[in-house]
Amino acid sequence: MDDPYQNNINQQGEAYPTYGEGGQYTYPYQTDFPPQEEEDAASDATEGHDEDDQMYEGEYQGIPHPDEIKEARRAARREARMKARMAAEVEEETLPDQYESIMEDCGHGRFQWTLFTVLGLALMADGVECFVVSFALPSAEKDMCLSNADKGMLGLIVYVGMMVGAVLWGGLADKLGRRQCLLYALAINCIFSFLSCFAQGYGFFIFFRLCSGIGIGGSIPVVYTYFAEFLQMDKRGEHLSWLCLFWMLGGLFASFTAWGIIPHYGWGFSMGTEFQFHSWRVFVLVCFLPSVAALAGLVFMPESPRFLLETARHDEAWMILKQVHDTNWRAKGEPERVFQVSQIKIPQTQDDEFIEIQSETGTAFQRFMVRHMTLVKQVMKNLMSLAAPDLRLHGLFIAIVWFTMAFSYYGLGAWFPDQIKYLQFEEYESNVKIFHREKVERFHFNFTLQNQVHKEGEYIHDRFINIEIRNVKFEESLFENCYFEDVRSTDTFFENCTLKNTVFYNTDLWEDSKFINCKLENTTFLHPKKGCHLNFQEENDILIYLVSFLGCLSVVPGNIIAGLLMDKIGRLKIIGGSMLGSAGCTFFLLLCFSQWAVILFQCLFFAASAAAWNGIEVITVELYPASKRATAFGVLNGTCKLAAIISTFVFGKFIGITKIIPIILSFSALVCGGLLAFKLPETREVILQ
Repeated sequence: MDDPYQNNINQQGEAYPTYGEGGQYTYPYQTDFPPQEEEDAASDATEGHDEDDQMYEGEYQGIPHPDEIKEARRAARREARMKARMAAEVEEETLPDQYESIMEDCGHGRFQWTLFTVLGLALMADGVECFVVSFALPSAEKDMCLSNADKGMLGLIVYVGMMVGAVLWGGLADKLGRRQCLLYALAINCIFSFLSCFAQGYGFFIFFRLCSGIGIGGSIPVVYTYFAEFLQMDKRGEHLSWLCLFWMLGGLFASFTAWGIIPHYGWGFSMGTEFQFHSWRVFVLVCFLPSVAALAGLVFMPESPRFLLETARHDEAWMILKQVHDTNWRAKGEPERVFQVSQIKIPQTQDDEFIEIQSETGTAFQRFMVRHMTLVKQVMKNLMSLAAPDLRLHGLFIAIVWFTMAFSYYGLGAWFPDQIKYLQFEEYESNVKIFHREKVERFHFNFTLQNQVHKEGEYIHDRFINIEIRNVKFEESLFENCYFEDVRSTDTFFENCTLKNTVFYNTDLWEDSKFINCKLENTTFLHPKKGCHLNFQEENDILIYLVSFLGCLSVVPGNIIAGLLMDKIGRLKIIGGSMLGSAGCTFFLLLCFSQWAVILFQCLFFAASAAAWNGIEVITVELYPASKRATAFGVLNGTCKLAAIISTFVFGKFIGITKIIPIILSFSALVCGGLLAFKLPETREVILQ
């Protein structure tokens, strides 16, 4: 049978003309009808067959059936849609994967270590802030005549400020930039820490410390987010753990400087009786130096390129990545290595163009309002997005772990020094001297009276000049024709006493506060001392500074272990094992009946819990995408400070009553948090999204 496609030759052998011969057309002409013989042959071949059994005659010529063509087209469309979806998924994953490859190409070297030092100073400032008020409080309460309620508020106000600051700066860091927000936060901390040194009144002092806490509250969430975005995956866990050491250095710095400065009363000055600058204010002034150093160093650091890519600032990100690459390889002796990245994928931004146009038009006030209201809406939207279905469950788990860890750590951190003070007080009370019905006449008291109780005594024509009276109580006693001059007192009271013809000159024995249900006959108070006055031997026990110093120092082994094992055994085992180990340490506190036993188990508790803090902070950075990372960290760190406020308040109520409840609460919280930590996803080999 002749080839049906070659029918451009007629039956006589003459060739039909084709399009393009000698001209512009090259497509061959084909007749519409096959030769008659072939048509007859086809009829003979199919004769006797049913219509349904007839074969599509195009099959003889290799031409597909129209139904097959339609099905092939449907399959092609399905395959095209599948490829489009796969391409979209690949497009979404391109930026994190490419960014990780770029960081591996940049290497880990001088740039990261420089940034590590600068950000470490910011963490150190956060550690100092947590200790500065507790160390200064014993002296500040005397200097500013604080009541017990005022002391409690001053102790908690720093945590309130840090809680607000963590949420505020964390949310802003995802919109304004990591470096910019950290600069603002540290600047606020420096300004208000400096002002608090000179505040003479309680109201101004507590306001300045609140603002200082709001500033430094942004340190932890922004620092970890910022540093993690300059680290490649296999270095991230280890170096974020080393960064935690600076928080411990902040505690060591605060306790060491408090030990060296506060007890020295002469390290200060005064301007009359209204302005006093005692040594505890010098200590507060020195404690803002790490924040100043971090602020100065951060000025020379670049913005996070990951944040710049999220905000479609491609060129700035490329320049910073090139700077990181060149700095590291130049320091390693390979300056000839070239940064080979020429194009970086950037995510699609969702900025409202109408808002952008509005922010550039109108009056200055309108532009200001549009920009800032838009910023507030974006931050709130980002906060709400943390409750999205894909983040909700893991977010709840990590929040519970943060809360339980902070509840136990900060609660016991405040309980240990208070418990030691209570044990000291019990020992002190056991040595009190009691004088009953003594009669002293025409005697000159020129020595210190300390830890005494005088009941039903008689003091006639006695002189109390230039002495100190500490923890002395006079009950139902008679003072007649006595003279008190230049007397300094601490926890000294007259109760149900009778005073006749007695003069108080230049003393702090005030009529309205030191005399309880007393009968005063012809008694005068001349030139009373204004304000409360310090007793540095009593209020600045060296043991308390030593306890804090040892507690911070004990964190070192836990940090080292966490740094070495974080990328080897994973985050979950570090967190869970550390929290359960800390729970064991709290349980044995029930067996502590002496000061040194409490100090020993405090050091063990801090050493065991250090690794958990490292793991929690590392996994928090890795759980969330770049657009929500600082916001989520800020919310979780704010949860941590809320737990600190609650536990510090609750545990303080049981000092001197029972130690069982604080220990059981801490033990239960740590066990629950440690077990729940194993339900979190392991992020050891996960690229930052």
